[in-house]
Amino acid sequence: MVPLFTLLIYTLVFGVILQSRWSGADGGGDTTSFGLYLFVGLLVFWLMADVVGGTPNAIIDYTNLVKRAVFPLEVLPPVVVGSAVFHALISSGVLLIALVVIKEEIPMTALLIPLVLAPFILLLTGFSWLLSAIGVYFRDIQHIVGLLMTGVLFLSPIFYSIDRLGPTIRSLIMLNPVTFIVMQMRRILLDGQQPDWLGLGIYFVVAWLVASVGLAFFRYARKGFADVL
Repeated sequence: MVPLFTLLIYTLVFGVILQSRWSGADGGGDTTSFGLYLFVGLLVFWLMADVVGGTPNAIIDYTNLVKRAVFPLEVLPPVVVGSAVFHALISSGVLLIALVVIKEEIPMTALLIPLVLAPFILLLTGFSWLLSAIGVYFRDIQHIVGLLMTGVLFLSPIFYSIDRLGPTIRSLIMLNPVTFIVMQMRRILLDGQQPDWLGLGIYFVVAWLVASVGLAFFRYARKGFADVL
């Protein structure tokens, strides 16, 4: 209910009051279409927000397991990721129902949702290892992360079309890890087009590197968890 209520508020403010629209023939020429484009963008953002907001305390919440040498602490942050993915799947189901009601069809390219989200989930897993390890030593990181997520929300094409931006700003917006996935999800769900496979391949390589660094950092940092906790 909370995601739907949030979607309703954002649609009212940006779609009705501010009259925001997406450019292009399929780009949301009315409030209903705008709501669909907005929902897809928020779905991706909520997935990241759940992971980034929940993992700083992933180890702190289970201090009784830290001193157990046989327990693989590395699995705790991905558990948060799994929970966030489950919530995203529920939101995706609601979105598919909305597509049937509003557009009376679901494009076949919707079957590609797992392939589009896979590199994003891998990236978030890397973030979860990094943030959970840092959270043990710096308890205030959760407040910092909250501010960063506000920037991620508004510095991504969730409330506006990236086509309206100049080349320089567009290049900066593309550095946001949410931007590319949002664009690809809209292509397969709302436009019925194939995703950018080359872009997804590059994104996967970057995500794999981030995940590798995150896991290595977690394993290095866990040596001091017992002393801090």
